[in-house]
Amino acid sequence: MRVITQHTYGGPEVLTIEDAPEPRPRPTEVLVRIEAIGLNPLEPRLRAGEFPLLGRPPFVLGWDISGVVEESQSWRFRPGDEVFGMPLFPRAANAYAEFVAAPALHLTRKPASLSHVEAAALPVAGLTAWQGLVDLAEVKAGDRVLVHGGGGGVGHLAIQLAKSLGAHVIAAASAGKREFVRGLGADEVVDYAAADFTEVTGDVDVVLDTLGGEVAARSLEVLRPGGHLVTAVAEEDTELIAKFEAAGLRFSGIGVEPDPVALRGLASLAARGELRVHVQETFPFERIADAHRLIERGHLRGKIVLTV
Repeated sequence: MRVITQHTYGGPEVLTIEDAPEPRPRPTEVLVRIEAIGLNPLEPRLRAGEFPLLGRPPFVLGWDISGVVEESQSWRFRPGDEVFGMPLFPRAANAYAEFVAAPALHLTRKPASLSHVEAAALPVAGLTAWQGLVDLAEVKAGDRVLVHGGGGGVGHLAIQLAKSLGAHVIAAASAGKREFVRGLGADEVVDYAAADFTEVTGDVDVVLDTLGGEVAARSLEVLRPGGHLVTAVAEEDTELIAKFEAAGLRFSGIGVEPDPVALRGLASLAARGELRVHVQETFPFERIADAHRLIERGHLRGKIVLTV
């Protein structure tokens, strides 16, 4: 099979396509023929060597997959089943490839209403939103939820998930994404370049932060007593944690995990039409370097997906 690998840290040009042995599924695993691979902002950072999650190269990046079961060593799936998921994170899943061997428990059946491209874009971002809003913040009907980065990969799914839970959703996004996030169900939209969110949002119960930095720190100013900041990027900021605790506010960092219950929940929402995945652009397998360059430019609307 073909894989996208790298033998050194560096820019997108270090990503190369090579031949590799097809993986073999172990007991409780399945072999998946990949149709599409979701890309995430974490992956260019790993490629560049910003932190050693996978150790030193060579390694194969990637976790978000959608495809067809070719061989099963688990009772959960049969050959021919269409599945998607986020296997093994944060260990290497080697998903920039034509085939992946993955624990069956880390996958679920793809809803017929989702294409493989859409399904591949869902796991990392969707599980981050679910684990943040459902598991950590326990968002309920009537809560006021502020989503920073509402037009991005996690943010655009978090808006829809919070709405499905009955929340009043305020999305902070750029002016160019106003209609996009409105269309996802946001009740209010704050243009972060034109307004100070601390002055216009009013009190909120939950903040979901996908940006970090000053945005995360200043979210303290809009939370009600007992309110909850859930951050996907500032989870190890000890100074920030101390400030929230001193103010009597809750602080939670998300380290996204494979989660079959949440994955099935996301699939169910998508099947009912309550969750749609926006893919800004797709790239063929051979153009992985171009896809990484686009991710590194930032300001994405939804997700980027690689097709196999």
